[in-house]
Amino acid sequence: MSETREPITVDMPTTYDPTSAEQKWYEAWIQGGYFKAGRRPDAPKYSIVIPPPNVTGMLHIGHALDFTLQDILIRFKRMQGFDALWLPGMDHAGIATQTKVEQKLREQGKSRHDLGREAFLEKVWEWKEQYAGTIRSQWAKMGLSLDYSRERFTMDEGLSRAVREVFVRLYEKGLIYRGKRIINWDPAARTALSDIEVEYKEVNGHLYHLQYPLADGSGTLTVATTRPETMLGDTAVAVHPDDERYKHLIGKMLKLPIVNREIPIIADEYVEKEFGSGAVKITPAHDPNDFEVGSRHDLPQIIVMDEAGIMNENAGPYRGMDRADCRKAIVKDLQEQGVCVRIEDHVHQVGHSERSGAVVEPYLSTQWFVAMKPLADKAIESQKSGQGVNFVPDRFEKIYLHWIENVRDWCISRQLWWGHRIPAWYHEETGEVYVGMEAPEGADQPGSPWRQDEDVLDTWFSSALWPFSTLGWPDNGEDLKRYYPTDVLVTGYDIIYFWVARMIFTALEFTDAIPFKDVLIHGLVRDAEGRKMSKSLGNGVDPLEVIEKYGADAMRYMISTGSTPGQDLRFRWEKVEQARNFANKIWNASRFTLMNLEGFKAEDIDLTGALSTADRWILHRFNETARDITRLLEAYEFGETGRLLYNFIWDDLCDWYIEFAKLTLYGSDEAAKRSTQSVLAYVLDRTLRLLHPFMPYLSEEIWQHLPHEPGETITLASWPAYDAAFEAPEAVGEMGLLMDAIRAVRNVRAEVGVTPGKKVELLVKPTTDATDGILRRNEDYLRRFCNTSSLTLDRDLTPPDKAMTAIVTGAELYLPLAGLIDIGLEIARLEKELATLNSEVERVEKKLANEGYIAKAPAHVVEQERAKGQDYRDKRDKVLARIAELRG
Repeated sequence: MSETREPITVDMPTTYDPTSAEQKWYEAWIQGGYFKAGRRPDAPKYSIVIPPPNVTGMLHIGHALDFTLQDILIRFKRMQGFDALWLPGMDHAGIATQTKVEQKLREQGKSRHDLGREAFLEKVWEWKEQYAGTIRSQWAKMGLSLDYSRERFTMDEGLSRAVREVFVRLYEKGLIYRGKRIINWDPAARTALSDIEVEYKEVNGHLYHLQYPLADGSGTLTVATTRPETMLGDTAVAVHPDDERYKHLIGKMLKLPIVNREIPIIADEYVEKEFGSGAVKITPAHDPNDFEVGSRHDLPQIIVMDEAGIMNENAGPYRGMDRADCRKAIVKDLQEQGVCVRIEDHVHQVGHSERSGAVVEPYLSTQWFVAMKPLADKAIESQKSGQGVNFVPDRFEKIYLHWIENVRDWCISRQLWWGHRIPAWYHEETGEVYVGMEAPEGADQPGSPWRQDEDVLDTWFSSALWPFSTLGWPDNGEDLKRYYPTDVLVTGYDIIYFWVARMIFTALEFTDAIPFKDVLIHGLVRDAEGRKMSKSLGNGVDPLEVIEKYGADAMRYMISTGSTPGQDLRFRWEKVEQARNFANKIWNASRFTLMNLEGFKAEDIDLTGALSTADRWILHRFNETARDITRLLEAYEFGETGRLLYNFIWDDLCDWYIEFAKLTLYGSDEAAKRSTQSVLAYVLDRTLRLLHPFMPYLSEEIWQHLPHEPGETITLASWPAYDAAFEAPEAVGEMGLLMDAIRAVRNVRAEVGVTPGKKVELLVKPTTDATDGILRRNEDYLRRFCNTSSLTLDRDLTPPDKAMTAIVTGAELYLPLAGLIDIGLEIARLEKELATLNSEVERVEKKLANEGYIAKAPAHVVEQERAKGQDYRDKRDKVLARIAELRG
């Protein structure tokens, strides 16, 4: 839809068809450019950058939750009048994407080395284009209001330039360095891994107790290990300096079994005296903690396996063996030599590569690192000074701070071909290292001695820059000035450390600002039994399947309102069906409204005339619902927002007001009819606006048929604001009494099996003048909704002998049902009601007798409890009197 295009008009069928509405309206929204930021240059801005999905495949239901929450916020703010930007994009995903393409090549009997780097990268780009298109189509199916004109990819030229800029600047400050350290190593993919690419699984293993002999023959020292194959790289055994058992051994030498190399006994506070034997083997090249101990004591670093996990020349007789086979062989040999004295069953957590599934090897390797402490200190200072990011829920701030206060240097190099190539060149003759935005002069000439580093950067390095690199940094362009810092980041709790923290570090370092004001943390989507979704369990849910079956709006409403911030969500198909039924309820109520608004135009809406009790009540209820929903959305309370919306639409609007409105709409009072039409048109229009962020397609489809103020689309309609003129507490009180009376009569009828269609005689005894006036003003409602053959209102009414009884605040209701009532059953029912009232009276009196409650609770709350207690006592007295009458 564009500025000059004729508005789309369609007949409103008897049932809602999500498929046709979704395709039609998404095309219209895109064509109209309604999602583009910058349409309101004078308005305040609101911006979100999407957490970029990996171009490795289809989006899953967790993505649907994450993206729907963002879409709700951006649509809400757009309707509030903000210049709203939701910037889309995708992540190249380094090892994940390369692994996928390599798997595809293996199916063809090829490897990346057969193709060579350039040809292989062409294949990866082809993969990227295919899956980027798939992701865009899924975004569209979900109804996401993204500004596609600003879509970015982590390997766009602009973002690649930002990556090089950050690398060079950090290098020049000494915060990026190249060194030999222990890293996570994937021996199958033959690359370093980030922490997030390591999955820890519980493994049933063994603890091997080994006796290392002292070189002077004076005895042995027992150590325990889960990885005996690494003992070949041991360069010391450590004990605690204060351990009295071993003080006399510190400085002595041990003989390393199998290879007979002599190693020292050292003292280091890293050792826990109480754990095991209190003596620990130190293997600096194959354990991160041992590496630190080895650095403190200047120990040799002996690597005993190669990059494929095959034992190398330092492994002695086990050279050429796979590490798993070596373990079996070395244990056998150690047992034969009497060195392995005990083997215990041992359950422990073992790191596995998320991509290849291989057991991760702590491995000493020359890599590029970021020195994290200076960056972390800046982030900690920002957070503790109150200038940092606001975490929702706030408990996640402690988790974030704990991690950054204990952060270790970050290994950023990966032995891959797909990714941002490290901007470092080595001079093969002089050994000089050159780091720069571009290659050194002449590096591209034949025979040049300059060779670029073969490695690429960890994918988290580029995604750490996402909030500002996507807006044009390092150029200080209009988008960066206008939309940065962003307003909120919506993400799962599983990547707080790996992505959220790194974005904050880099933003503070390079923009002197936090990258977003709020971080909204949501949980994971689990299956109905609470299990994490996985391929192995076969319990994953495809959002497109949900949409195809129930429509995008039903899926969006279910997943967005099904949990609270920070909590996991259980996906249940029946909940999606309930959301679909809710959509159908709204559709049917809207069709009824439109059938009674024939010829009615937006300019005919007049809320200044004489309004009925029901009219004033629904305007009041809508007004407070709009106020509360606005407040809850600002606080990211999507679940509570959904509950309020559901209750207002299903109960107040559909089940009560529309039913009440029928009396006026089908009546002969034309002025009253016009007032009710005005209220119906106004409230439905505004209710659809509240619903729109959650159910964009349904709300747009209905809104286009309604009389409303000028505007092409509900996406740009104004958000309903609180209006004090609609406050009508007296109407709320009146409607409360009427609804209580109607419910009570319906309940009584149901208890004795009187069908809703059968008319009954109703006698009402108001107990106050106010109640009497309310009931008399609204007799028509009582007659219609209690389905009476006759209605008697009398303050001096004498209750009939044989009748069903209902007690509401301010009135007694009697239904003479001669021939239909069993007196014994009625007494039993009243005794049951009496027991409930006694329980409520006891509960209130107990609460009011609690001095601590009286002292702490606000005065108005205490007064409300006293009023409740009196009301329960009054009702109890009436029920007791009625039981006595029936028995008499």
